[in-house]
Amino acid sequence: MAKKLVLIDGNSIIYRAFFALPLLNNDKGVYTNAVYGFTTMLMRILDEQKPTHILVAFDAGKTTFRHETFKEYKGGRQKTPPELSEQFPVLKELLDAFSIKHYELDQYEADDIIGTLSRQGDKEGFEVSVISGDKDLLQLVTDNVTVHVTKKGISEMEAYTPAHMLKKMEISPKQIIDLKGLMGDSSDNIPGIPGVGEKTATKLLKQFHSVEEVYEHIDEVTGKKLKEKLENHQDDALMSKKLATIDVNAPIAISIGDTEYDTYEPSKVSAIFKDLGFQSLLSKLDNAEQETATEALQEISFTVVDKVTNEMFTGKEALMVEMLEENYHKAPIEGIGIANEQGTYFIPTEVAVESKAFKEWAEDDSKKKIVFDSKTSMVALLNKDIRLRGIGFDTVLASYLLNPSENNHSIGAIARRLNLSGVLYDEEVYGKGAKQKVPKTDILSEHIARKARMMFDMENPQKQLRANEQYDLLTQLEMPLAYILGEMEHTGVSVDKSRLENMGKELEERLENVKTEIFELAGEAFNLNSPKQLGPILFEKLKLPVIKKTKTGYSTAADVLEQLQNEHEIIPKILLYRQLGKLQSTYIEGLLKVVNDKTGKIHTRYNQALTQTGRLSSVDPNLQNIPIRLEEGRKIRQAFVPSEKGWIMFSADYSQIELRVLAHIAKDDKLIAAFKQQKDIHTSTAMEVFHVQENEITANMRRQAKAVNFGIVYGISDYGLSQNLGITRKEAKKFIDRYFETYPDVKKYMDDIVNEAKHQGYVTTIMHRRRYLPEINSRNFNKRSFAERTAMNTPIQGSAADIIKQAMIDLHSRLKKEKMQARMLLQVHDELILEAPKEELDQLKEIVPDCMENTIDLDVPLKVEYAYGNSWFDAK
Repeated sequence: MAKKLVLIDGNSIIYRAFFALPLLNNDKGVYTNAVYGFTTMLMRILDEQKPTHILVAFDAGKTTFRHETFKEYKGGRQKTPPELSEQFPVLKELLDAFSIKHYELDQYEADDIIGTLSRQGDKEGFEVSVISGDKDLLQLVTDNVTVHVTKKGISEMEAYTPAHMLKKMEISPKQIIDLKGLMGDSSDNIPGIPGVGEKTATKLLKQFHSVEEVYEHIDEVTGKKLKEKLENHQDDALMSKKLATIDVNAPIAISIGDTEYDTYEPSKVSAIFKDLGFQSLLSKLDNAEQETATEALQEISFTVVDKVTNEMFTGKEALMVEMLEENYHKAPIEGIGIANEQGTYFIPTEVAVESKAFKEWAEDDSKKKIVFDSKTSMVALLNKDIRLRGIGFDTVLASYLLNPSENNHSIGAIARRLNLSGVLYDEEVYGKGAKQKVPKTDILSEHIARKARMMFDMENPQKQLRANEQYDLLTQLEMPLAYILGEMEHTGVSVDKSRLENMGKELEERLENVKTEIFELAGEAFNLNSPKQLGPILFEKLKLPVIKKTKTGYSTAADVLEQLQNEHEIIPKILLYRQLGKLQSTYIEGLLKVVNDKTGKIHTRYNQALTQTGRLSSVDPNLQNIPIRLEEGRKIRQAFVPSEKGWIMFSADYSQIELRVLAHIAKDDKLIAAFKQQKDIHTSTAMEVFHVQENEITANMRRQAKAVNFGIVYGISDYGLSQNLGITRKEAKKFIDRYFETYPDVKKYMDDIVNEAKHQGYVTTIMHRRRYLPEINSRNFNKRSFAERTAMNTPIQGSAADIIKQAMIDLHSRLKKEKMQARMLLQVHDELILEAPKEELDQLKEIVPDCMENTIDLDVPLKVEYAYGNSWFDAK
């Protein structure tokens, strides 16, 4: 888990909260507005940033070491209002209840405490977030330290990174103190140079970089008056810079370890919330009473429907089909929300599914619907024999395309990203984990109604998608695909349980045999699953070289054992034992658990809004991840069979689609020619790289060329290639250099796409899918290198993902047009698996490759290989 340190400027935030909110007090007469505002922001920070370490720093008093330099430092500030002063102890008491460390140091400011800890965190590899209302702290910004400055009171914050500062302020973080030196700061009574404002100061720093260099090159300053001001106030400028400089080596008595944070005890916090009268904040606590859940929101007018009528619908509605469980194949529908120009409605599930009017509206393609997660809604209603049609907009998919790196696409999260209010997070209404439950009907109905209303009123995503040239990606690719995936999930794939059970028995026997062989090689029996017992056998008894140690002993992790494979014959057998064990537990036992009792099928779910590349992922169970390197793993596919007698399984797989996409994007003539001439691309590359004829190519040469071909797609380094091929880095570099000499336009593409990403902050696929790369300009080598490799790979992998999605849409349409019974069951990476009657086989052989190979026009031909048989295994 990444280490995240959050440092909050206590004085700055509580001051801003105090002046941003009206003067509130509780029933005891205690003023609470500043504490309320601070706490609201704090809870948002805990939820969004999920810190592993956190500290709130306060000023210790009026006098600091800076007053020795300038007695009038911070002079002229008005006395703290007593209504605010009395809230400081309350806030500290509340921080204690949250188990959050707070600290102050005599003669030093909160800035110095934050500066010292942020510098330590930066050095120790923490991701550091500083929260303040004061731009002085921008001097602390680094690649690992982001300063969030409050704006609009404390309701919004702006994140300052080195790149953002350069873009917005045209200076670097280090130059903040020079900026203050030249222009001063009236809020802190730092004099600066009279008459020099931010614009002039910035211009000087862009030319001379620092206050000192301004004076070293004073003769080069243009403008007689400006030059005079600078000359007359040199001491003031240097002193002002010193006053503005945060002490990052303050003698603090705490360390980062003291700021470690896990979570808070809701009961401790809720007691104070109740005492202070913070009813709206109580709803955000896990143990809060449900009645408080909606108190923070404005009132909403909605109708609870006991009979659905045609008059409710206008032809454009938002539809919310509400389920609590992630596995919506099993989850009940808790209720249905409808919103349109006429009003907002909550329809109890039984009223909706038993209503002819609702079914007619839902199945009417001409009645356009704004839907939250169309695939989920479609499958849930399909389980009630309602075929949802006429989806005009999918809120989840829109959010995913606009924010591919976000992992929360709930309506609450989407609303907050758009700075909209009006709906709570689901956790605030239903609770989390074991505490999750359906609330009282009035709370449930209002929550679902609010969701529907929010979707109907939300215009920003549609506008942004059009601005990004992504509206067609949503409406022509992702939304039609959601229908198809919904059908595939509902249909499911048949599983021969008895065959799976027999495989399990065979695996158990195999595991016992391998275990016996390991014990014979070790000379004794021991617990193979215990690293504490395995370590001494390998590294003490058998004297194998120690690769890595842990706190508890020797490391026996997979990467360690893989490095020892050639040291002793026991190692490959241990690795085999682990692989077979995983097959048994994860795949044999795991698959048997998820076979649906009613259908006899497995109904996997496809995550359509998860990966940043656009690839689909499969869960409950993950059918894209069945290991096929081991024969035993491949055999698991024998259990996946047609659902009807006289049918066959049919598999179609794109051949080397990512390399073909690379050839198209890079416009490399040699690579394009090789594919057009239907050459074996790995043999072709080997001939070029090794400078030999085709008949001279050895199996090892082709293997190495294949590793380079696929490695290039992922921006592989000489180190990575050396590890893959078991050669030196020098040899690996030669391979890569020769490859780029052979395919120079591929090298040009790699360089160009990285530069493009650095310029615009993202890369795109052929169909305009975006992936944002915020760390592409990072000074941290590892972060920057990863972002550069991602920039190279995403247009290739993402375009390949878009192509197979489009192929699924085209194939689905073609099967319907031809009135065939064949149906798609699964998508596994670049492979589509169908089932069909045997009499349709000849049609499939023609139609499937035709659709998949002609789904998009590239500079190189797409190629599809197909197979068929009585099981998925036989169709490979």
